[in-house]
Order: sequence, then structure tokens, then C-alpha cells
Amino acid sequence: MSRIIVASLRQLLAAIAISALAGAAPSHARITKIVIDEKVSPVFCRDADCASYGSAGQYEQIAGRAFGELEPGLPLNSIIQDIALAKDADGKVRYVTTFVITKPVDMTKASGLLWHDVPNRGRPVTLAPMERGFGDVGLASAWQGDNAGMSAELGTAIRPAMNANGNHWLQVPVAKNADGSEVTGPVLGRIINRSGPGAQPLIVQTNPVPYMPANMATSKAQLVSRDHETMEGVVTGETAIAATDWKFCGGGTFEAPLPLTQLPVQICLKGGFNPAKLYQVVYTAKDPYILGIGFAAWRDVASFFKYSSKDDAGTANPLAKYVKHSIARGRSQSGNYLRGWLHLGFNQDEAKRRVHDGMWPIIAGRRIALNLRWAQPDGVMELYQPGSEGPQWWAPYPDETRGLPARGILDRCEATKTCPKIIEHFGAAEIWGLKLGPEWVGTKPKEDIPLPANVRRYYIGGTAHGGGPGGFDTSLPGVALPTKPVDCPGNNSGVGVFPANPMPHGEVINALTVHFRNWVMQNSAPPDSRYPTLRAGELVAANKTAMGFPNIPGIRASAPEAGFINPVLDYDWGSAFDPNDGTGVMANAVPPIKRVITMLVPKVNSDGNEIGGVPVVLRDAPLGTYMGWNITAGGAMPFHKDKLCMYAGGMIPFAKTKSERDARNDPRLSLEERYGDHAGYVAAVRKAAANSVAQKFLLPKDAAALIAAAGASAVLK
Repeated sequence: MSRIIVASLRQLLAAIAISALAGAAPSHARITKIVIDEKVSPVFCRDADCASYGSAGQYEQIAGRAFGELEPGLPLNSIIQDIALAKDADGKVRYVTTFVITKPVDMTKASGLLWHDVPNRGRPVTLAPMERGFGDVGLASAWQGDNAGMSAELGTAIRPAMNANGNHWLQVPVAKNADGSEVTGPVLGRIINRSGPGAQPLIVQTNPVPYMPANMATSKAQLVSRDHETMEGVVTGETAIAATDWKFCGGGTFEAPLPLTQLPVQICLKGGFNPAKLYQVVYTAKDPYILGIGFAAWRDVASFFKYSSKDDAGTANPLAKYVKHSIARGRSQSGNYLRGWLHLGFNQDEAKRRVHDGMWPIIAGRRIALNLRWAQPDGVMELYQPGSEGPQWWAPYPDETRGLPARGILDRCEATKTCPKIIEHFGAAEIWGLKLGPEWVGTKPKEDIPLPANVRRYYIGGTAHGGGPGGFDTSLPGVALPTKPVDCPGNNSGVGVFPANPMPHGEVINALTVHFRNWVMQNSAPPDSRYPTLRAGELVAANKTAMGFPNIPGIRASAPEAGFINPVLDYDWGSAFDPNDGTGVMANAVPPIKRVITMLVPKVNSDGNEIGGVPVVLRDAPLGTYMGWNITAGGAMPFHKDKLCMYAGGMIPFAKTKSERDARNDPRLSLEERYGDHAGYVAAVRKAAANSVAQKFLLPKDAAALIAAAGASAVLK
């Protein structure tokens, strides 16, 4: 068969009917049943030609569901917010989660290493070709219960399109009061850069705000418009909209609204929406998902496939006895999930075993806001979104500015001796847009926070979120530098002024993959951590003067300047919220801001390129200025005009000749002044590649490919 399961989850998941959750009660909480819904063998095929990977041979994929039970009173589970409000008659709490396994057809050829990937917003994940070449096994399983597509009442579809889209799902119950009545509370939703008379949905990032109103009466909610917000949360021009001038609806217009029967919650506004304004609604919602179950479900799926031989019904574990080591891995939102997962103690299973031997949070500098009532885990750290509360650093360190005790993410796993080996890597976008800085220097940035021995940190300077496509022509105007404006990630946030940043992460990730495998499987230590530090004088205030950023034509004087970075805000969520663990109940849907945390950024050289971090060939043989930030344009989406384009990144190419740069009044040397001619540039790439290989951040085969690509490029031709 030529189909790949992760690409055909549309058919698989749309066809799965949620089975009854009741079952035999085991002696402790765990996965009690797995159901194999589809097996495709072999996979990675084109027509009749199926790929084979080194000594591991061909691969296959297995997709199915895992049924789990939790004991709410056990310490490992009692930390889950509201878990006691979802017990079945026998006192257990139950869930169903999807999984996909990617493995060699012949498991005797497997390496013994399992990569357990965290899906980002439910999207499918599969094993990379390089990892298949090693004979590794891939496992992806769901954790996000608010995109399940099903409510806690079995068979009641509230978001069927999620399954039809082929995404992973986790079915979790909703909280109910002891008398069976609805749990209610305040929820925030925002509408940005929308215009016209039609209804507009409440979206967080790209998914609906996942909670229905408890009452459709707008007199019991509040809708306001805002003219302006700063990154620090200073609001101007807020105007309350009369309850008679808007409606909850499922579409249509104010004059002809459609009934609200399913998500997304939409707003119908009299006179329509003005794209120059932001609209913010606070309403009383009902039926909060117990989303913290996603931590336990992901833990228990990993534990089952690593340690169990079969489920309670005798269904065999297809990985039984073949997994000797495992690494948890997640990117962006999923990496933030891993940091929160470890912090709350979920790398220890119910049998007190360590679940994963390694953990790789990628481009993720905070903990996910999941284990709290009314959580919206799709958030990307826009205003009033939680996720930076409590310790973001690994080892215990005092939070002086916020007045919190010395704690760290590793506290619980250190106490139970279940900490994994950890690699984390980031780029510049995480500093500017995703509030990474305090992880390195705390909330009162006066010193570098020491890293524990089991943690390695690598910084890839001057890169967008996740890195760009790489190459060399991608930096050349008129060749392959994009002309289409880059999107600003977030809730309909607009587009950037500068072209997309091509600076890659890919080759560094390849090298780190090899190092991480060797560290976990052979205890061979990876390279020392490489990231900007205060000690080396590489971290400074977030403004052009402190950074040493050159006066490049076309960059507005306001950026990068004070107020341009996305700072950590110290919110007052109310007394029922625990900021250390990021759990509890947030009483304030629009929280007062107690203070703005000082943020630092890397210094740059005379070209505007960051110093510090790991060597990257394109940065060491640059074709322009590569930035982890961009400036939001105006146009049809004017609300964020001239503000940070979140974590998009941007690129400003060098002039080709000295006369061109003189005509532009550009202080940066031209390509001809730097490299002379095409052969000179290829020589610079060859030198940079040799340096990266010597420092173990570039594999020799990738170095050869980069040198060949430089030779084939249009640079100075």
C-alpha cells in the first residue's frame, strides 16, 4: 500500500466512532485498551516504489486509539485541575486518545530508540527520513482535549470538522459540580482586523475559543472596542458597546443572525466591524474541559508502548520488548507542552518508572497554559494569554521581581529521580515574540541562571520561528527572495514589512539529532551549550542603541526600540490561581497588569546580525541582515501597524555593489566589497562550513551539500 497514515487521518478519524468509556477497573490508572484502526505496510511509497531505509528496510504505520483510566486521588493525578469533578460512578476518570506508530516492518532491525512526538494543535507528525535511516521508531499521540471534535457526552459532535481534517484528538470529560450542575466562569475572546457587516468568530491563534456561552443574554456579557494597545498592555480608546447592539450568533448579520449551536462562538455587531479597532468580549462560559488530563494521557500512552506487553483484553503492544530508550519531542506549542508536562511531574508513570530518557523542547521558551480551568492552549502569548507565570528556568532560582520562591522546572523529577536528559534550542523570534528571555536570566536580569548538568541549550541567532528554508538564492532580490509579505502569526495579525527570513535551523537540527541519540543511547555527551549570555556581554536592552543595530534605510526609527519586544507581563489572575504551577482557576478574564518584566536581547554586529550562539553557514557567510523580528504593515489589517510582527522574522539583503549601497546610504558593505566575486563567496561558505563541522553543529554530508549549493547559486554571478 502506498498511503501514509499521517496523511490519511482524514479517512481514519472521520470513520472512528467514539466507543463507550466504561470498562473493567484495573488496580491502578493506566492504558487499559488499545484499538488498532488501520495498518499500512509498507509506507513512504510512490506508486509501487516503497522507500527502504538503510539496514532497517521498509517502514509501516499503525494508527489507533488508546483508552485510559485515571485514579483522581493518586498524587501523580491529583495535580490535574478539576479532575475530581469528572469521576464516573466507580470513581475513575476516563479518556480516549489517538496514536500513530511509525516503525520498521521487521522490528528485529529497529534501533531500540523511540521518538515520542507531541502533535502541534493536533496536526499529524511522522518520523524524519534521517531517523528512519537509523532504524528508530516514531510514536505520536494526542494531548489537546479542546480540539477533540466530541463532547464528554458520547456521540455529541461539537467540532466534527477537526476529525475530518485528519488531526489527532483526545476526548476528555468536562467538569460538573457535585450536584451535576454546570460549571461556569468568565472567558475572554478577541476579534482583530475584521471588517464588514457579517458575523465574526472568536478565535485563539487559528482555532475557536473552545467554550460555549452559559447564557445568550448579552446583558450578562461585555463587549468593548479598542483603538490601540501597546506591547506592555497600555490601552487607549476603549469603548463599551451596548448590549442591545450585538448578539451571540452562529453566523449571519446583526439583522439576520443564525442560531449559535456549535463552535465557533460568533459575534453579530450592529453596523458591522471596523478593521482599525480590536473587539474584546468577556462572557460567562459553561462546561470547561479538564484539559490537564492531556498530560496524563500522553504519559500513559508512552508508558504503555515502552513497558507493556499487552492491554487488559490481550491485544499485543506492537512495540513490546523493542523499545530500550525514548526521547520526547515537541515544537513550539508542543515544546511548551513538554516543559509544562515535566514541571508537573508527568515523566514518572503510575509504576514510578521514568517515562522518557530524553526530552527535546524545540523553539519553546515557556510552559503551556493547559492545566487550568478555561484554558486556551492554542494561545501564542498575545495580550491576556497566560503561559509565562512561575519558573521558566530548569534549576531552582528565585523570582525576585514577582516575589515567588526559588523553584525550577526540574523540581518534581529531581525529587523522584526521573529527570530526562534535555536539549533545547531556539532562535531570535523566541526572544522577540515568545518571551524567552527570563528563562536565561530570570525576571530581574542581573546574572545568567546556571544550567543543570542534564540540560544543553543551543541558540540559532537571527532566525524566525522554526527557521527558514535555507539556501543562498533565497537571500537575493530578483532571484528567490520572497516578494510576498510574510504573515504575522497570531489571531489575524497582519503581514510584515520585510521579506521572510531564510536563515535555517535544519542543518543544526540534523547535528543535534545525532548528538541526542548518542547521549541517550550511549551516554556520549553533546557539545557544550551555546547561547548569548550576560557573562560574555552578549545580552543587552531591547533597543537599537544598546544592540548596536546599524541605521539601515527602510527600518522605521521605532523598531527595534523600547516597546517593540513582546514582554513578560505579571498578571493578576486572582487568588485561586497558582502562578508557580500555572494551575487553578483564573477569576480575572481581563487580568490587571501588575508589572512589565525587563527583557534582554542579543547584541548584533555592524551588519545587524546577532552575535553568540551556534555557528550557521549563512550567518557566517551572510548575504544580508537576518532578524528574528519584523514590523507589521498596515493596509487592510491596520490594528497592529508598526508593532512587532510577532515571531515571523525578516531579512534585509545587502547591496550587490558599492555604488548601489552608496546610493541607498546603506552602512553595510556590499556583496562585492565582502566577497569580490562568486568564487570568493563559495570560499567563504567553505570556510564557514568547515568551522561549523569542527564545532560539531554541522554534519559533513550537510556541509558538502551547502558548499555545492553555494557553487550553484546566483551570488555575484
